[in-house]
Amino acid sequence: MDFPRSISLIPARGGSKGIPHKNIQLLDNKPLIAHSILDAIEATLVEQVYVSTDDFEIASVAENYNASIIERPDKLAGDTASSESALVHALNEIEKSGFQPDLIVFLQCTSPIRTGADIDKAIQKMKAERADSLLSVSPSHRFLWEEDSGQAKSINYDYRDRPRRQDMNPQYVENGSIYIFKPWVIKEFNNRLGGKISLFPMSEAAAHEIDSPLDFEIAEFLLKQQVTSHAY
Repeated sequence: MDFPRSISLIPARGGSKGIPHKNIQLLDNKPLIAHSILDAIEATLVEQVYVSTDDFEIASVAENYNASIIERPDKLAGDTASSESALVHALNEIEKSGFQPDLIVFLQCTSPIRTGADIDKAIQKMKAERADSLLSVSPSHRFLWEEDSGQAKSINYDYRDRPRRQDMNPQYVENGSIYIFKPWVIKEFNNRLGGKISLFPMSEAAAHEIDSPLDFEIAEFLLKQQVTSHAY
């Protein structure tokens, strides 16, 4: 079976405020960004791995792990800059070089609980479903509420007829681990998602994101479980 030509894009700016230089802090004896690079390299369906960054140290670390570097302009690296702006810039730079990828695999450094096998399975699912974009998700079994004008309201169930969790329709939370899209999607919508969208269910562990020092400790524990795939 022929698969589309896929590349991985990993945005990693240097201006993290919560944890300074978060993307190169060590996680299980490797810089955080290295986990995403190595996952992409491990994926047999990804041809090339690119890191978009404005930071010299991040670029140096990424190059040591065999990623190609795309220099992100300062105006696309501030606190208010979106990941989409970095992705569009990186894609334009790649296409200027003469390479026209069919799929972009967008990996977030802060969601490192995945494997190369997960990326391959996500690409395979997207192709099988003839989708234009895909996002990875994890199951959610929570009863959700919101407050509207001072009134509490149940969102995903009727509190007057509380169901058993196992009887609820499957629901998922966006876990931030894997996004895949065709180039035209982000060019047309300025969004990582568009057209026909597929869901790629993964484990609950894959929903772990790194925003604090404690998150590093939890992620290290999860990575040491020696799981070969987090896909369902």
